Formats: sequence, structure tokens, C-alpha cells
Amino acid sequence: MVDYFAEALGKAIQMIMEGDAETYSALATTLYVSTASMVISLLLGIPLGFLLGYARFPGRRWLRTLVDALLSLPTVLIGLLVYGLLTSHGPLGRFGLIFTIHAIVLGQTILALPIVMALTASAVETLDHRLRVTLLSLGAGGFRRFLTSLHEARHGILAAAVTAYGRVLTEVGIAIMVGGNIKWHTRTLTTAIALETNKGDLASGVALGLILLGLASCINVALYGLRKRG
Repeated sequence: MVDYFAEALGKAIQMIMEGDAETYSALATTLYVSTASMVISLLLGIPLGFLLGYARFPGRRWLRTLVDALLSLPTVLIGLLVYGLLTSHGPLGRFGLIFTIHAIVLGQTILALPIVMALTASAVETLDHRLRVTLLSLGAGGFRRFLTSLHEARHGILAAAVTAYGRVLTEVGIAIMVGGNIKWHTRTLTTAIALETNKGDLASGVALGLILLGLASCINVALYGLRKRG
């Protein structure tokens, strides 16, 4: 058994060093869908998370509870939801997005958005309450208060971004259900690992796993550094 895994590991390293086309195609797709979904999630999640943590309005506690609950939303449930929306019989079926890169981006955005919102809100809530009073006494407008508060909470917000990125990077359920695991098109590292392992090609699975492990390790190191600095 040890020799079997050692041989597979050797083949995996060889595939990585020789630039195996399928392996690096899956890597490129993974980086694209993960980065695209994170950009959208940050553009939406940071302002919404700021309002959730900074503003006071009726129903805020219930909304915060809902956002926190969505942190543990199963990825297969998100995949089912997006599939139902994008399938030919769904409300968005006419756009032909099912089994495309865009479908994966949509699903991973839904996955990452509650993470960004919840952790941004937590970062804003931990700010010194005197900051709000000081900004108001100086006559700072709403946008100025927003920028200043974000700057003060920047470490927590960066940690939110890194945490969400790590989640979407290693996601598999959504990518399989709405992406279809199409070779050279929608196949990501995680879906490729599942496929190659089921085929019995352990070397390819290990090669893909090593790359994914490297990316995830970089994310975790970055998150540790941000938390330590914060």
C-alpha cells in the first residue's frame, strides 16, 4: 500500500513538473471561477455587511441571525437552487447558463456572500464606539464615515475575504451540479479530483490534490497572518 501511494505521488509530481495540460486547465478554471465569485461577493458583501454591523434598523437582529445561519448552508443545497433557476425549465433557463462557467460563479457567489457579510459586520461591530461619535462631531458625511470605518476594520474585512476565498476554492458540490464537470471548460480541481479518483487514476487525483493543497495552504497562511496582525 505504501509503495502504491509512493508511486502515485511520484507520477503526480512528474505531471506537475511537466505541465500536464488537463491539470493546469482545471487549475485555471478553479482560479477564474473562485476569483470572479469573490470579486462579486466583496462588491456586494462589504457594503451590506457594513450596514448590518453599523446601522440600527427594525429587524436587524433577525437579519443578522439569518446571515449567520447561511454560513452553514450546504453547498449541494446551493447547487440545487442554482440548478433549478438555470435549468431549461427554470425562470432563468432562457439564458442558457446551465453547465457553464457563469453558473459556477453564480453558485459560489451565493456561497461566499453570507461569509463576507457576516464577518464584515462582526469586524464593524468590534470598532470602538467612540469612533462613530468622533466622526459625527467632526461633521463627517455618511460616505466619509463608511470609508473611515472600513479602514479601521480593514484587518477583519481582509480576513473575511480570505476565509470566503478559501471556502469557494475548495468547493465541489456546486461545481459538479451546475458546471457539469466538462473537460477543458467547467472542470475544476475539486471536480477533477473526484472524477480521476472514481476512474482509479490515483496519480492524477494526487497531482490535482497537491495543487489544491498548495493553494489552500497559501490561503490559510494569509489568514493566519491577517489575524495575527489584526
